[in-house]
Amino acid sequence: MTSPQRFFVAKVTDIPENEGRAFPIAERMIAVFRHGGEFFAMDDFCPHMGASLAGGCVQHGTVACPWHAWQFALKDGCWVDNPKIKADVYPVVVDGEDLYVEVAVD
Repeated sequence: MTSPQRFFVAKVTDIPENEGRAFPIAERMIAVFRHGGEFFAMDDFCPHMGASLAGGCVQHGTVACPWHAWQFALKDGCWVDNPKIKADVYPVVVDGEDLYVEVAVD
């Protein structure tokens, strides 16, 4: 049985608007993005070829993979061109100036 755990990742000021940063959390890499004053988290590896999504272009509620420009919605991780393909997303909790990502672990 898995239960969600909260992991500290950064201060809110560590992630600039319209950018992402990758963090090792619970034996995986998770990208945290800031866009429109909100924070979003998803698997850092693009489901297409494994590029780091944290380095992608963030705009209009999506992040574009830096290798082949596949765009994924920040809110649900779905590939814009085919929503059946997606990156896993995770809840982000802002507590004062601290950012946490909730991940289910065994």
